[in-house]
Amino acid sequence: MPGSMLTVSVPDGAARAALGALPGDVRVTVWDGVGEIPAHGDEIEFFVGRFNTRPRRETLESLPRLRVVQLVSAGVDAWLSVVPEGVLLCNGRGVHGRSTAELAVGGMIAMLRGIVPFAMAQRDHRWEQRFTEGLDGRRVLVVGAGDIGTRIATAVRVFGADVTVVARRPRPGVHDPAELRQLLPGQDVVALAVPHTDDTHHLVDAEFLAALRDDALLVNVSRGGVVDTEALVAEVLGGRIRAFLDVTDPEPLPVGHPLWDAPNVLITPHVGTIRGWEERAYRLVREQILRLRDGHELVNVVEKRS
Repeated sequence: MPGSMLTVSVPDGAARAALGALPGDVRVTVWDGVGEIPAHGDEIEFFVGRFNTRPRRETLESLPRLRVVQLVSAGVDAWLSVVPEGVLLCNGRGVHGRSTAELAVGGMIAMLRGIVPFAMAQRDHRWEQRFTEGLDGRRVLVVGAGDIGTRIATAVRVFGADVTVVARRPRPGVHDPAELRQLLPGQDVVALAVPHTDDTHHLVDAEFLAALRDDALLVNVSRGGVVDTEALVAEVLGGRIRAFLDVTDPEPLPVGHPLWDAPNVLITPHVGTIRGWEERAYRLVREQILRLRDGHELVNVVEKRS
């Protein structure tokens, strides 16, 4: 509340430095939620979570003044069971959107233009001239109309793709999820840009994949659990469809997993973000802290649905 000391917890010294100078009525402590609660821990109202470390729910529940858990990632699935009732959960929407959409479109282009076979031919000093398909005139279905999905749709339209969008909240230009299955057979590319929730777990199952036309391309830059890996393996091993995967289930993908050697599959190891993300992330965190201090509504509030 305006006029009182606001205590903020950030995960490490680099995060504290990235925040820069803050008003005198904002106290910052360094703590990632693991181990002993620091001095002033009982006064923490705003907690910033790490990418890959989560506190126990009981730890957060023991903070009597906690009001906000702020993430620097777009994905929140692993935190839904950790954040106590009554505490706002905010994500890093906008921090990684450009770079993740860029990777998704880059993966599409790499697959459609045959970049991997060309690179292998270069390695073997073979000049194998052949012409490939591209995005121009391709029918691209984007599943998800958040920051990442919207950017993917915008980018591929520039290259002449015919884009259809499906999202949880239908609106003009965005189809209802109930229409998804009937849209699949007409698509050349399907790009997944949805959070991993109970509703989207194994959204891409055997039936979904079977509905795709032969040689269709599946692009997943969301979360591995959105796709039923066994069903995907069954389709790609025979080469019927193609896939660009920045995320997998399990992750990391184990040595010897059949996806590594599946034909027409390109895998990147969950690298949707790029260098310099911390500056963007903590610019958002700083803005959120000042909003909370001044009594303003926060952005990126996640709807925690059961």
